[in-house]
Amino acid sequence: MQTLTFTLPNQTSTSVTVTRLLNAGYAGRNQQEVQDHIDELAELGIPGPTTIPALYPVAPYLAMQTNLVPVQHDQTSGEAEWALVVTEDDVLLTVACDHTDRKLEVHGVAWSKNASPDVLGADAWSLTEIRDHLDSIRLRGWVGEGENEELIQDSPLAALLSPDHWLAVLTERGLNEPGTILLSGTIQMVKGVNQFATAWRVELYDPVLNRRIGAAYSVERMPEPIG
Repeated sequence: MQTLTFTLPNQTSTSVTVTRLLNAGYAGRNQQEVQDHIDELAELGIPGPTTIPALYPVAPYLAMQTNLVPVQHDQTSGEAEWALVVTEDDVLLTVACDHTDRKLEVHGVAWSKNASPDVLGADAWSLTEIRDHLDSIRLRGWVGEGENEELIQDSPLAALLSPDHWLAVLTERGLNEPGTILLSGTIQMVKGVNQFATAWRVELYDPVLNRRIGAAYSVERMPEPIG
């Protein structure tokens, strides 16, 4: 099993052995906008969910803290998200990037989520410390590197269903247990920005406490298969 370590603002660290990894989907707080998005995806041949919001199980070993994501082709991209991490004595919030195979997505969203890792930040905040101003925290994503970096996602957490919503879902289903990690679903991408980039960077910014959590990785094309 995969064990991840998170550093808290007081510089203590917590290690979590990942036993369950879940990816929320179609998880915007305005569910009519979500339905409109599903209709747009249907026109591109991407199948919609049977219910919204959706929740996709992902292989736990795909929860990673890494700076490199190998891919099989050039039609993969990240999604800026937050992640809940249930520990033995707390619930943590960190930033995440759900790297997704877009070619596989047209055959099944759940399949595409299991084709690449969920990259998580190395830092985290206790949910209890930020619960009173969660909606004001911003989630951002950039593609490219250095001077070629371009903003592709930027929204407050108010755009997404809240961590407490998902904690209630986990509790109802008997999944609110140490070792469970849940990713939030993503926010809208800026139109005209190429998501099929060679690098992704994501960030949570808390304007109330003036602090950030980040994660970044490069995307590397694997060699062509033989045979």
